[in-house]
Amino acid sequence: MTPDPHIDFISDFASVRGRVADHAWRPELAVSEIPAPTRIAPDALALEAVVRDGDAQLGTGRLIILHDPAGSESWQGTFRLVTMARADVDPEMATDPLLAPVARSWLTDSLNSRGAAYLALAGTATSVVSRPFGQLDEEPDENRVELRASWTPLLTDPGDIAGHLAGWQDLLCHACGLPPLPEGVLRLKPRHADEDQA
Repeated sequence: MTPDPHIDFISDFASVRGRVADHAWRPELAVSEIPAPTRIAPDALALEAVVRDGDAQLGTGRLIILHDPAGSESWQGTFRLVTMARADVDPEMATDPLLAPVARSWLTDSLNSRGAAYLALAGTATSVVSRPFGQLDEEPDENRVELRASWTPLLTDPGDIAGHLAGWQDLLCHACGLPPLPEGVLRLKPRHADEDQA
């Protein structure tokens, strides 16, 4: 591979893993490590997130961090991030022809707003509309959006991964209809009537 002269590649995967382990996630996200693929790259780390608002599950996502010290021509770097985001949407949105470009903008806007530098972005946005019938007629309708994407993060320091993690978090929240929050700001939860009577 011919390195991009504008990128000072880092090769310390252990330090990046450590930054991932220390990352502070929004309270609406339950993030856990899951088994990572072993045949794509020498080093890999996989995360799974469930997005909730109270007791309601709004969506899910996965993020895989791949690392090949030798680099990759297709990646144009030594790291590659691969994500899948899935969220339920309104029926009108599921059939909207603008859903695909909007979903793509969720990702790019999220990364850009967090200052996460990247290149070689690729992906697909899919609208899933399911209407059960016959013996499945009692099953609920399904309307969801799925975004699958990958990109090469430009990391000059292990700490640079934080912007990509925050961008991925914002992507999931955008897809699930949760407002983005500036760093260090906590979302206030609405009070319930039973709390007011306590």
